[in-house]
Parts: sequence; C-alpha cells; structure tokens
Amino acid sequence: MRSILRIIGALLVLLILILLVNTLRTRSHQLADVPPVAPIEIPDSAIHHLAGAIRIPTVSYTDYSLTDTTQFDKFLTYIQVTFPLIHQRLKRETFNQYGLLYEWKGKNSALKPVLLMGHYDVVPVIQGTQRMWKRPPFGGLVEGGYLYGRGTLDDKMSVIALLETVEYLLRTNFQPARTLLLAFGQDEETSAQRGAQTIAAALKKRGTSVEYVLDEGGVIKTDGVSGLKKPVALIGITEKGYLSLELTAIGKGGHSSMPPAQTSIGMVAEAVSKLEHNPFPARLDGGVDRLLDYLAPEVSFGQRIALANRWLFASLIEQQMSQTKSGNASIRTTTAPTIFRAGAKDNVLPIDATATVNFRLLPGDTVEGVIERVKQVIDNDSIQVNILGKGNNPSAVSDPESPAFLKIHQTIKSVFPNVVVAPYVMLGATDSKYYSGIASSIFRFSPIPLNDAETQSIHGTNERIRVQDYQNMIRFYVALIKNSQQ
Repeated sequence: MRSILRIIGALLVLLILILLVNTLRTRSHQLADVPPVAPIEIPDSAIHHLAGAIRIPTVSYTDYSLTDTTQFDKFLTYIQVTFPLIHQRLKRETFNQYGLLYEWKGKNSALKPVLLMGHYDVVPVIQGTQRMWKRPPFGGLVEGGYLYGRGTLDDKMSVIALLETVEYLLRTNFQPARTLLLAFGQDEETSAQRGAQTIAAALKKRGTSVEYVLDEGGVIKTDGVSGLKKPVALIGITEKGYLSLELTAIGKGGHSSMPPAQTSIGMVAEAVSKLEHNPFPARLDGGVDRLLDYLAPEVSFGQRIALANRWLFASLIEQQMSQTKSGNASIRTTTAPTIFRAGAKDNVLPIDATATVNFRLLPGDTVEGVIERVKQVIDNDSIQVNILGKGNNPSAVSDPESPAFLKIHQTIKSVFPNVVVAPYVMLGATDSKYYSGIASSIFRFSPIPLNDAETQSIHGTNERIRVQDYQNMIRFYVALIKNSQQ
C-alpha cells in the first residue's frame, strides 16, 4: 500500500511540476517600449466630412431592385468634392459603377502593395424603429461629443477615415515607398458580388499580390474579455464560414380536426429541436488557440495555469467560454434557426413546412461536413436538406507572428498604449474573404474602442461614434501607412 501511495505522490508532484513549468514558460506576446505616435492635429472638418457621408442613405438590399442607386451616385460625387487631392493624384477605378479601387503608386516597385478596405453601403433602419433613435438615423448630427447615424460604426467610418488619412498625407507631401491600394465595396451588407468579389477577381487576374489586407472587424473591447479587465484590441486572423440550410417536410394536408400522428410542421420542428439540442462540439483550435496564447500571460496566475495547460484543462476552458454568446460562438460551429414557413389558416393542415437554419462555421469545419452532420442529427429521410444560396467555408487563418501582424500590433500600441493586443476568430463576415487569392495575410480590425452595449448599436438603433475616437482612428491609419513602408 505504501509503495502505491508513494507512486501516486510522485505522480502528483510530477504533474504539478509539469503544470508549473508550462505556466512559467508562457511569454508575453505584447510589444514593449513602442514609442507613441507623433502628434497629429485632426481638424473639426474631419467629423463633419463623416457626418456628410452619413446623411447620404446608401442602403443596400438583397433584392437589388429595391436599392436606390441615386444615393450611391450622390456618395461618389460627395467624396470627389470632399477629398480633391485624392481624386487629382491617385488612380481611381470603378467596378459595376459603384465599387471603388484607388491606387497610390509607391516609389519602390519591389515592395508589395498594402490593401486597406472598407464598405460604404449600410443596412436599412428596421421599419417602426425610427422612433427609438435618439437622433435621426440619417441626420448626421453631432451632439454631446458623438456623431449619430447609420454607418458611423459599420462601416462608413472606415471609408471616410481612410480617405481623410490619405488626403492628409497628400497635403503634407508624404510619398509612400510601398504602393497603397484602397478598396471600397458598395454591397458588403448583401452579396458583395458587385463590389468586393469583382474588385478582388480583377486584381487576381492582373497578378496582383499584396503584403497584407486590413478590413473592418475586431474592435478595442473596453470591458475586456473573461479573466482580463484591461481593454483588448482584437484583430481577426480568420473569419467563420457561412451556410444556410432549408429543412423541408411534405405532408398530406387536410382538415385540422383529423390530424396525423405528426404533421409536416411537427417533423420540421422536431428536426430543428434536435439540431439545437445537439450543438457542434467545442474546439480550442481554428484560431481561438492563438487568442488563448496571447491572453495566457496577461491573466491571473491561476487562470494562466489553465490556459498554459490546455491539454489538461480544455473542458474547463470550453465550459467557461460557453457561458457567453460570443465566447460560445468562438469555439464551435453555431446553429441558429432563423425562419419558419408553414400554414395559411388555423384549421387547415399545411402540406409543406420549411425552416431555415443558419450555421457559422469554425475553421476546421466545412460546408460538406456540416451538411452531413445535420442529416445525421436529424435522422429522418422525410426531411429534405437543401442549401439556401451559396455557402462558403471558413477563411484561412493568418499568422499572428507575421511581419504584417506585427506592424498592425505596433501601430495599435503607438496610438492605444494601454491595451492588450490579441488575435481572434471573427464571428461575422467581411469583404476581406474574397481577397484570399492575392494575399496570405488578411486581418480584420477597426481601431475604435467599444464595450458590449455599444456594439449592439451596429445594425441596431442609436448607432454612433465618439468624435475623439474617430480622430484617433485617423491617427491610427496615418501611423499604419507610415509603419508599413519597409
């Protein structure tokens, strides 16, 4: 018995030593001693330029016939007048009339270009919610240190800030060594077929290869993440895939007074219930592993032990991350029933019933694999499973140790010195995924501080941006362009 206890004791000591060694070996990924960005005076006109853009309702609809393209014409005219130096000195191309590509030729043709992106279309204001806005959604009003309006966060702020930045650099006689490309889509909120897809395809056909791409995406999360209360600048190194499936059952219909054991509605409802009660398994890979690598050295010692020894504490970490919607979505392919169509009268059994279920695929999963698993979980040959539209697989995971990531990291630290920088999995979709054919390093980051409550205004009500935050956004882009010249 004593020998057994000695063995157990020795194993426990060995386990503790392994845990401690792994924990103590964690090193901070944060860049130290980054000099602050050189002071730049941002004129009041900058926020008013954005306000003017907000007043132009460039709303895009999935049904393109509903889109008022005259507003897009007004927007193009507006930026031509507002940023004259850009339109005098840079090459500008249009794609499908409203997609924009600017080229600022660099002095050193041996250096690959940098591509900075954004989109200027916005989602509509939901009918009936206008009264919930503190200020009109397309009023472009500046009050109390904020600019209100649809597009102040998604994503006219990026487009106008980038134009403001380049106009400033031109005005100060800056000449880039590395060519700078600016790509602005007009339909990111719908299919991106006319904008980003077309621009990216044209660049690929020309044989263009860029050093890196930076699009909208993660923000500076001011209320931190689990276990870390400091602001965290989240840089998307990948984005989840997208798939919507229609589940359809066909019954015989008839009078509701004589229903069968299970109607078409019942069959589809059961299928949806099975999918909700059998979520995709959690995984600490596909990009979330890089997030945990960056966070581990910054959290308390007890939490660091768990993050540094995921081989032992994976289940505990997954359980903890699953407590929030964003954390849960970061570690698995998500399942979200969004539409249910069936029936026309309360006393008539519908013949067919259809549910739409949306999936956001974690890197490592595929469209084909998700469809196969859905069929296995439903386990009912009477349910037809069809793809709605086109699905796409997750994007490739960009390297957070690459020179391009380090330039972005350095720039963040120079403008926002007190934040923790970390890579993460972008939960939504951006235009950047279409540029994988011309870049291996694609990142998604919007240099703006927001808390959880403020992010709810994106696509919601009372979307707004702090004037000071917008000024810092311009400072960030100026510094990034200068930092990317080598």
